[in-house]
Amino acid sequence: MRTSRSVLASYVAIVLFGIAAALPNLLTPAQLDALPGWLPHQQVTLGLDLRGGSHLVLEVDADTLVGNKLETMADDARQVLREEGIGVTDVKRQGQSIVVTLARPDVTALASAERALRQVVSPAQPTAFGEAGKDIDVRPEEDRFIRLTLTEAGVRARVNAAIEQSLEIVRQRVDQIGVAEPTLQRVGADRILVQLPGLQDPTRLRTILGSTAQMSFHMLSREAPADGRAPIGTRMLPSAQGPERYPVERRTALSGERLTDARAGFDSQTGEPVVTFRFDSLGARQFGDITRNNIGRPFAIVLDGKVLSAPVIREPITGGTGQISGNFTVEDTVTLSALLRSGALPAPLTVIEERSVGPGLGSDAINMGIWAGLAGFGLVIAFMLTLYGRWGLVANLALGLNVILTFGALSLLGATLTLPGIAGIILSIGIAVDANILINERIREETKKGLKALAALETGFSRAYSTIIDANVTTLIATALLFSFGSGPVRGFAITMMIGIGISMFTAVAVVRLVMAWIVRRQRIKVLRIEPPVRFMPEGTKIGFMKARYLGIAVSIFLSLASVGLFINPGLSYGIDFKGGIQMEVKTGAPADLAQMRAMLGGLGLGEIAMQEFGDDRSVLIRVERQPGGDAAQSKAVTEMRKTVASVDGGASVERAEVVGPKVSGELAQAALLSVALASLAMLVYIWWRFEWPFAAGAIVTLILDVTKTVGFFALTGLDFNLTAIAALLTIVGYSVNDKVVVYDRMRENMRLYKKMPLRDLIDMSINQTFGRCLFTSMTTFLALLPMAIWGGSAVASFALPMIFGVVIATSSSIFIAAPILLFLGDWRERRRKTGLEAGKAAMRATVR
Repeated sequence: MRTSRSVLASYVAIVLFGIAAALPNLLTPAQLDALPGWLPHQQVTLGLDLRGGSHLVLEVDADTLVGNKLETMADDARQVLREEGIGVTDVKRQGQSIVVTLARPDVTALASAERALRQVVSPAQPTAFGEAGKDIDVRPEEDRFIRLTLTEAGVRARVNAAIEQSLEIVRQRVDQIGVAEPTLQRVGADRILVQLPGLQDPTRLRTILGSTAQMSFHMLSREAPADGRAPIGTRMLPSAQGPERYPVERRTALSGERLTDARAGFDSQTGEPVVTFRFDSLGARQFGDITRNNIGRPFAIVLDGKVLSAPVIREPITGGTGQISGNFTVEDTVTLSALLRSGALPAPLTVIEERSVGPGLGSDAINMGIWAGLAGFGLVIAFMLTLYGRWGLVANLALGLNVILTFGALSLLGATLTLPGIAGIILSIGIAVDANILINERIREETKKGLKALAALETGFSRAYSTIIDANVTTLIATALLFSFGSGPVRGFAITMMIGIGISMFTAVAVVRLVMAWIVRRQRIKVLRIEPPVRFMPEGTKIGFMKARYLGIAVSIFLSLASVGLFINPGLSYGIDFKGGIQMEVKTGAPADLAQMRAMLGGLGLGEIAMQEFGDDRSVLIRVERQPGGDAAQSKAVTEMRKTVASVDGGASVERAEVVGPKVSGELAQAALLSVALASLAMLVYIWWRFEWPFAAGAIVTLILDVTKTVGFFALTGLDFNLTAIAALLTIVGYSVNDKVVVYDRMRENMRLYKKMPLRDLIDMSINQTFGRCLFTSMTTFLALLPMAIWGGSAVASFALPMIFGVVIATSSSIFIAAPILLFLGDWRERRRKTGLEAGKAAMRATVR
């Protein structure tokens, strides 16, 4: 069992490199700069829930893009047909098509018009097979109609171009705000993620990012509106500052694309805030011609369909500069100039998700994570020492190395550490010990069989290895699906869990094996005795678990049915992730007066308002339903809520604010259901592949019962059922199957060794052999999670408490549900086999006669 020098060198290199990668997280910026250039310098980035800031998800308005493209198609069609001298009576939009009606039915004219209209067609993006499609489909209908349809490839090309352009414009606008270390990235096909550390109130940011900033200059109509209707060739546009409406000519006199600069300033005569702007050379000439030819006429400056100002042209303006004045505040002029400098968006961006965290809550979360992690780590270390003595110290060494290498891997990957990510590290501490418990228990068994130290060590590791692989794969399946379908901080949990589990395979198996073998050789140990200083349970138990199989299944079914009833009534307390709306966490300066706060917020007309205290009498959670009126209505509601809270309690602060739209909440709910279903299916397939179908059937039935009980726990306790709850549910799914795999693996091994033993006795023997391991592993996971459940606060309450409940349920179901189901199915197969044999013998006797 000697390890080669090359393998040993590779282990040492991996450990040293991991420690070097994790080291920068303990250094100050000055110390980091002093490190040699060849050492890693990258630190783990803290998520917004740990350092405070704002998180927004913007979605491109695809309908507006399509509408603009169809208008362009209609204009192009008119121009092309006019140039070709082909008469047209109508060009109108129908859905995602433009229908051209020729002046008269004529086959020749129809063919000529079709050829001419194909000039407006251009290649779209290449397909997955490398072929470039067309953006417009041109098809003649009957003998005088031609339909131009915007193809799927055309829509996709427009959205893709718009999102790329919008991403750059959003980046420029964010730079105008002056936020340090902003994060901007494309998410999916039509969304942009914006994260701004340190920005607690994103109201102004929403205004800057949500405005398309499409600026143009138009002449006002010479004719006055008749009965409020716009004259021909004009449209009535509202004022940006009041109730006035202006008859603005549809034709654009000058586009805002000609602007080269815009600055906030003050009028030299009146001192009022204004925005000064400058055109490029071509724009300056056009602007000079317009003002020269229209002296005495009002000139409208239009931004996003609203008239900013409509001054009368007094004299020619030939310098290429001008100013926009109105009832502006200084902040208005700063925002408007920033919008004009960054350029116009190709389509409106809608804020479909918004979350902000105050710096106080972020620092509290960091402190909570550190103390909860240290407390959980300490409890697990103490338990392992109590369980295995000095050999537990080796396992603890591997556990500490696991945490260090996990931080090193997170640093190298440039991952973002969130509060759920800290929860993932804490949970992985409890799960990582599982491998050491399996190995130590196996070594104890081999020693009792009379094997010498090195032989017991070798056999214990080799026989535990396949079980460790199976158990960890099931947990990885659940976390991988959580990463695929989760979002934001929940994905951070999945990343830390996957990294922690993967690294535990190295530290708990390779490193521990190396250290234990070195100790055995150095101390010349003949018999490897791994005995606990304190014995928690007697050796060689012979409990008849299958005697209680009917009672166990009956109790489980009763609890699951009760959980279904609780799910129906009173139901789950769905969080903002699934229900949508506005949620605010407020910290008051004095004990909160909920009645006064509810009365004040109720006067805002925001609909149903739910309020509750959490943690202490100064922490209040406020929930408000989604407001009608789109993005602007949500922003206005959040602003009014902030003002109202401040008026009720001057010392109050908004620790966290979240806005989730109906589209995002629907997508999250769908993804959550899909991830749980796929996780269960993946477990079924894996166990079926690794074992046999009765094992898979037992696991999946038990899994359904475990999940229903956990959902009932959420309904009974009233905990928020949100994305964090889904993370807990998926982790429980993985943990439950993990626990069953260990029992199943021993059953399968015993089936090969004791082929004539009755199945019931074999199952009882297998459970007794793994009983200690199941209890010890559950205890380590329980101890790791306990401090987080006590001190974690509302942010992780929906994870830690259900996880503790799930650990208890999963452990008991492995013994009292999964095993009896396997016994029933095994007995059923045996009866079928005997029936088949008897039928075969009877058929043979009948043939002989």
